[in-house]
Amino acid sequence: MIVSERTLKWAMCFYPPLLFQRIWVKRFHPGFLGVDVKISNSFLNRNYNGSIFGGSIYAATDPFYAILFDQLMQRRGFKVRVWLKSASIQYLKPGLTDLHFTLKITDEMIIEAEDALTEKGKFVMAYPMELFNKEGELCATVMNEIYLRTKFPGEKQKVAI
Repeated sequence: MIVSERTLKWAMCFYPPLLFQRIWVKRFHPGFLGVDVKISNSFLNRNYNGSIFGGSIYAATDPFYAILFDQLMQRRGFKVRVWLKSASIQYLKPGLTDLHFTLKITDEMIIEAEDALTEKGKFVMAYPMELFNKEGELCATVMNEIYLRTKFPGEKQKVAI
């Protein structure tokens, strides 16, 4: 389903798995070429050390590359299935304050995905993410492997939200 940046921002902000972990989409960049996300340190996601629970950090990084690629490919006329195939995370510092990250999709990333979908019908690529605290210190790094494939004839879109 193609939606506007604003509509998807608010849908994601109030999506219970993100809302209750205090994961907030600040904005989707125009044309879905990026996203800014904040994880608030709250009693809802704080561990006994006072830092953000690692599972909340991991959950915050899960959907965004897939969502960006889904919206980008749909706007380019591709009918695709998109999901996170695998992920790994390294916690470098405790998230004692709010954390934030920004993802950006480049023209090269889009061209690479389009070429693979056109030639092979699928695209698999891993992309890095970095999460920072309020002081700008790197607290976690994540590697997300995204999987895109063209839909089979007659396959219907399913919406999780």
